[in-house]
Amino acid sequence: MSERNIPMTDLKAVYHRLKDEIDTALLSVAESGAYINGESVKCFAEELAGYLGVPYVIPCANGTDALQIALMALRLKPGDEVLVPAFTYAAAAEAVALLGLVPVPIDVDPGTFNIDASKIENVISRQTKAIIVVHLFGQSCDMEKIVTITKKYKLFLIEDNAQSIGCDYIFSDGSRKKTGTIGDIGTTSFFPTKPLACFGDGGALITSDPELEVRCRMIAAHGQERKYYHKIIGCNSRLDTIQAAVLRVKLRHIHELTASRLEIAKRYDEQLSFVSHIQIPFKAKYSTHVYHQYTVLIENSKRDALQSWLKEKGISSVVYYPLPLHQQEAFRWCMRVATDLSVSEKLVQTALSLPVHSEMTEEEQMYIINTVKEGLAAVF
Repeated sequence: MSERNIPMTDLKAVYHRLKDEIDTALLSVAESGAYINGESVKCFAEELAGYLGVPYVIPCANGTDALQIALMALRLKPGDEVLVPAFTYAAAAEAVALLGLVPVPIDVDPGTFNIDASKIENVISRQTKAIIVVHLFGQSCDMEKIVTITKKYKLFLIEDNAQSIGCDYIFSDGSRKKTGTIGDIGTTSFFPTKPLACFGDGGALITSDPELEVRCRMIAAHGQERKYYHKIIGCNSRLDTIQAAVLRVKLRHIHELTASRLEIAKRYDEQLSFVSHIQIPFKAKYSTHVYHQYTVLIENSKRDALQSWLKEKGISSVVYYPLPLHQQEAFRWCMRVATDLSVSEKLVQTALSLPVHSEMTEEEQMYIINTVKEGLAAVF
């Protein structure tokens, strides 16, 4: 085994980059004693809304809660169908199923790994009421096409933006909007490895609709219109003041942290673009990319062999995701599979994410690149 140990991300190093500001923010919360719904929560929501260019941000406990609250706010009924990408983390389909709704998987684009807009209309039924798009790995879905479809069929549109906060969608007229701000409701997670991250769990909902803002905020607070007066059934989902304080610091530095990942992605592109048997990430013309993950495709069922090679050399890598949603045991009883999902089925066999984080050194990255090249030569 190698003496090297290169992780997918280095949370400790990110902390040390921002240590003075974070320590000051944490001490301020400790001194205030306002650990729940303290001033930092309100300030962070306002600052994130300003960054995204929307009127409303509703903090909550985590990204999965955000998805569930969004679905509840849309007043969907048991049996209603919600379209979800087949190639993604389980949270979207999980939130759908928990509410007695029916998740319907859609195949994804083989280049971007995001939901394939051309395949949406084929699975829409009379029961279809909403779609959850996931902006995967750092870049946007094809939102202009998706919005056109949702308007045509009068579907609600939820954007899961946990992996792509800071990404811009570029419309055909050249205008731009941040991902998470285009649909009816956007959701995000502040899990420690996300592009905008706290020191634990955290999440938020994003909307420009004042009625949805009121419902989301009530649902996240036990359905309370005001304290002890419960207007609707809700849940208990709060962003801790300590996490909000950390997020305020991270938000101030989001541009430089993203820029660091872009430099790393650029170096990967330059070094791996002409290497045989590996496909570097495709960048859509309608989207910027914040590189939450740098995900490559490995030909001829050699992905697992390359991953083993990297592990022996002390390099972390991750398979996102080993099973598409429609093959997960948890969803077999509730999911309606109405279309071919072969792209997702192939991606789970070929996709591999390499380390990409803001604190990676050039020397570490060149070691990864050279080891990938050596590994490809060895396994093919």
